[in-house]
Amino acid sequence: MRALIVEDDARIAADLDRALTGAGFRVDCTADGETAWFRGGTEDYDLIVLDLGLPKLDGLSVLKRWRSEGCESPVLILSARGSWTERVEGIDAGADDYLPKPFRMEELVARARALLRRSGGRAAPVQSFGRLVIDLNRMSATVDGIAMSLTPLEFRLIAYLALQADRVVPPPELLEHLYGDDDAREANALEAVIARLRRKLGPGIIATRRGFGYHLEVGHLEARQPEAKG
Repeated sequence: MRALIVEDDARIAADLDRALTGAGFRVDCTADGETAWFRGGTEDYDLIVLDLGLPKLDGLSVLKRWRSEGCESPVLILSARGSWTERVEGIDAGADDYLPKPFRMEELVARARALLRRSGGRAAPVQSFGRLVIDLNRMSATVDGIAMSLTPLEFRLIAYLALQADRVVPPPELLEHLYGDDDAREANALEAVIARLRRKLGPGIIATRRGFGYHLEVGHLEARQPEAKG
């Protein structure tokens, strides 16, 4: 799961980076509107967190350009401008959600997860794929009811496959969503992560379509809400 943070306040950007990384995202950051417009328009992001008060090009103009050019990434606006008219303007420009400053980081993470689920067509935080159950909020996975011990990288991979469960995901796309700009993006690194996951999860969960990529053996896909705790 790949996120772009567009925020010119270095302290807020660092806090957002830590929070979203901790929530399982692979995060890129930029601090000005022109760079944001280029990156959001040329790279594939599962989520963009966009401040409106940016140097070089304001956030609302960036958003309008993205949408006019076909960028469909979910966008969560952050802004100190919190009046209802400004919120309406942001939503009308193509934002998927709007969070006024100051905000609680826990709320931002919750909204980010909700946008991610909705963009994948799966609103429930707990997703079942036959023997495999993934909880996107708790960043956990079970197989046959047994909790799996997954690294952050392994969870990002299985979560991305879950969010794209209706299709085969090509290796270059998986690499793009798993690794940062400074990390190795070699196919053999991806194959090593897939192999580790298969050993942990067991057979019949991650399938390979030779020459195309990877997908979950979804069978009858069922999404459900977490059980209420008494």
